[in-house]
Amino acid sequence: MHEPLDVVTLGEAMVMLVAGQPGPLERVETFHKCTAGAETNVAIGLARLGLRVGWGSRLGQDSLGRYLLESLRGEGVDCSRVALVPGERTGLLFKNRVTDGSDPLVEYHRAGSAASRMRPDDVDRDWLLSARHLHATGVFAAVSADSFEVSRQTMRLMREAGRTVSFDTNLRPSLWASTEAMRAGINELAGLADWVLPGLEEGRLLTGEREPEAIARFYLERGAGLVVVKLGPDGAYYDDGARSGRVPAHPVDRVVDTVGAGDGFAVGVISGLLEGLPLERAVVRGAWIGARAVQVPGDTEGLPTRTLLQLAGL
Repeated sequence: MHEPLDVVTLGEAMVMLVAGQPGPLERVETFHKCTAGAETNVAIGLARLGLRVGWGSRLGQDSLGRYLLESLRGEGVDCSRVALVPGERTGLLFKNRVTDGSDPLVEYHRAGSAASRMRPDDVDRDWLLSARHLHATGVFAAVSADSFEVSRQTMRLMREAGRTVSFDTNLRPSLWASTEAMRAGINELAGLADWVLPGLEEGRLLTGEREPEAIARFYLERGAGLVVVKLGPDGAYYDDGARSGRVPAHPVDRVVDTVGAGDGFAVGVISGLLEGLPLERAVVRGAWIGARAVQVPGDTEGLPTRTLLQLAGL
């Protein structure tokens, strides 16, 4: 038997090499190694807040895979359903360093990775259903046809079992065959989620609507119980069909790296809702953690502990 979990998430983790100095990647000589992956960012963030979190995936049985497994276990994430597969490889990415607050350049080396070969029958159903919540993203869904099916089946299974499901649209256009395929696939998965978390530009692309109110209505009409639209420096808009409103962004003195802000936001909203916080307070927590994430060069360095959260009154 295994201990019941608060949250499970499935996805691809990668080793990220962050440039030690600004400039084109080909001229950079030193890099900082850390973990990357939308789902693992959220898993780490929730685990730091004291939630019991499980992450399921496949990794290559290589130094990169062992590094990721050790890092996630070190954060307190249950990795008992992660397979290290001989002969397969772990995804890798490089990220350049920017100094002007713009989005950094990210170069992926992930095609054919062990995680991309994950199939629905690789998922331990009992382990999955031991959790009260599933977090899914549009990143893993885009990695391969198999990973899309894993996302679809696990979301459907959890929802049918009465668990809650969150879905961050998290678009990666380069991983899809076309914009049309991306729009159809992401919107299908969003229809299986209780809480949908699109960014404003993502929502515009996916729904054809311009305003956050209309984007939220689009997903509420398709079965979501809550939609939170991330507005970047303008904060966030939330709507659960009964209550709606806006939360301002948390002020930031200097943006170091925008990557990971959405994952930090998801950590705040998901943890808040699972703890029973009022909706607006959960979104405020999301905005605060998202703001912390943009002030550090990696994806997880800014994710707070429970102590830091309490000191902030959140």
